[in-house]
Amino acid sequence: MRIAVEGCMHGDLDNVYRTLQYMEQAQNIKIDLLLCCGDFQAVRNENDLKSLNVPPKYRSMNSFWKYYSGAEVAPYPTIFIGGNHEASNYLWELYYGGWAAPNIYFLGVAGVVKFGNIRIGGLSGIYNERHYHLGHHERPPYNENTIRSIYHVREYDVQKLMQVEEPIDIFLSHDWPLGITDYGNWKQLVRFKPFFEKEIQEKSLGSKAAAVLLEKLKPPYWFSAHLHCKFAALVQHGEGGPLTKFLALDKCLPRRQFLQVIEIESEPGPYEIHYDEEWLAITQRFNEIFPLTAKNANYGNIKLEMEDCRQWVKSRLKERGTKPFDFAQTVPCYDPARSISNSTLAGYPRNPQTESLLKFLELPYLLDDMTKSDGPSGSSIPSSVSGSFFDSEDIPIDDIDDVEGETAEPEDA
Repeated sequence: MRIAVEGCMHGDLDNVYRTLQYMEQAQNIKIDLLLCCGDFQAVRNENDLKSLNVPPKYRSMNSFWKYYSGAEVAPYPTIFIGGNHEASNYLWELYYGGWAAPNIYFLGVAGVVKFGNIRIGGLSGIYNERHYHLGHHERPPYNENTIRSIYHVREYDVQKLMQVEEPIDIFLSHDWPLGITDYGNWKQLVRFKPFFEKEIQEKSLGSKAAAVLLEKLKPPYWFSAHLHCKFAALVQHGEGGPLTKFLALDKCLPRRQFLQVIEIESEPGPYEIHYDEEWLAITQRFNEIFPLTAKNANYGNIKLEMEDCRQWVKSRLKERGTKPFDFAQTVPCYDPARSISNSTLAGYPRNPQTESLLKFLELPYLLDDMTKSDGPSGSSIPSSVSGSFFDSEDIPIDDIDDVEGETAEPEDA
């Protein structure tokens, strides 16, 4: 199986797909799957731009809307995670994962799926220590604070991934695992990105949550993006233990290293995306403590004996099948010939895919539950931490230092 891995998409699907088609022709190969490591920007129409945390000059429709509307169809099965520049309202509809467009699958805020017999896991968002222990309190429409916190990794989703016992073949995270630079040529890295050196020396570059998952899951492959550069590392898990090949990639721009094709041993096709039995069992078990306000979940209240739940999910999948529920449009598609009024775009609908999955798992729909929230944004933030949340932590979307050949401290590193 040949799998293409791409760094930050930033909505530029057309160019990524064209590049893959060129590679196929030039190298006489067939690519079976595309993986994207975040900043995918699944913007469907003008309203989604309001949930995209980027400077106003970068709020553009780009090309995802063509695939959402059906004007174009993704030429390769595509699986992506979220980063820190996303249409967060849409990804919240698909919190548990689902088709963002035909043949384009969002792995969820956290998730595991199978592609053929290859098991792929992922964690969306970026790490922010002050938000990590909070619950999912944000609801659209987002205010100036929640539009930045909605994409921050939460302990609840990491705890779910920590329950995975069966081997993961590939794992995706947007930001890099903390300490990963110790396992690669970091001196070469800082020649291109000198402002990383201080964080590398202080061992603060990267995600603590991703580092914990790397140590637990030990996948053969781990792919990331976010820092707009290519970096490879090889992690040995203990003496004589398994190896993880880590690779971070750039964003889609000319003369940038944003794509890599790997070949993995697999069973013969057909290669299709399927639900993962163990992950659905974990989802079913953990949903009872889903934290919907700023207060974190109480993990001591959940019984982690999974066997009964696993057998229940297995029987349900045997009856229904393991393919994900069908894609469904939930908002009007963008029409470049005319601008749609805000009134036409009002509302934040439930996604039928999410409703169907929850019904299948016999779980309540909680994503629009605001009964315990304060204010229209759904935020209920403890006063002890309010006001100190929103330090800069994002890589600038324009990446001026690379484009103009000058070195500049990131505004949001």
